[in-house]
Amino acid sequence: MLFFGQRGYRVIAHDRRGHGRSTQTWDGNEMNTYADDLGALFEKLDLKDAIMVGHSTGGVEGLRAVLVANRPQFYKDITLPFYGYNRPRGKISEGIREHWWLQGMMGGVKAHYDCIKAFSETDFTEDLKKIDIPVLVMHGDDDQIVPIGAAGLASAKILKNATLKVYPGFPHGMPATNADQINADLLAFFWGSASDASSPKEEHAVV
Repeated sequence: MLFFGQRGYRVIAHDRRGHGRSTQTWDGNEMNTYADDLGALFEKLDLKDAIMVGHSTGGVEGLRAVLVANRPQFYKDITLPFYGYNRPRGKISEGIREHWWLQGMMGGVKAHYDCIKAFSETDFTEDLKKIDIPVLVMHGDDDQIVPIGAAGLASAKILKNATLKVYPGFPHGMPATNADQINADLLAFFWGSASDASSPKEEHAVV
C-alpha cells in the first residue's frame, strides 16, 4: 500500500468480513456476500477507474480441521509453508510471522472456518468466463498453500484477457517475501493497462 500511495495512487484496504478490523458477523462468510460487501464499498466511496488487487483463493480442506484443533498454533505454523520458510533457501523473518499471526487472531473463528470452506470449494469457472477486462495473474511455482496448477495456470486459460506471470521458487506469500518484484510488476501492469499511461490518475484506487 505504501509503495502505490507514494506513487500517486489512492490506496484503499478492504478487510473481508469477519477478518482484520471488519465486523465479526456470524453469517455471510461466502463468496457471493464477500462480493456484495466489496460492491457496497465501491458504491459508498463512489470509486471509478479502480484497479483491484486480490490475493489468494483456493487452499485445502484440511486447514479447517487444524484451525478448529488449535487456532493460535495454526496461525503460527502455517507461516512456514505460507512464506516458504520451510525451504532451504527460506530466510525467516520473525516479524512477518508475528504480523501474520496477529492478523489472524484479530479475526473471528467462525468467519475463518467458513472462509476456508468458501475458498476451497467455490468454483469460479463461470465467473472467470465473464471477465473481459485485462487481468494479471501472478503465481509462484513453489506455492505450498494454493498449488499453481489448480489456480494460476487454470485461471489464466479461462480469462479472456489474461497475462500470466509465473515466479520460479516464489511462495504463496510472495507479496511480502518478494515485494520489490511483485510491486514493480503490478505497477508495470497498471500503466500498461491504462488508457492514458502518462501518469497515475488521482481517482485510481487499489483495493
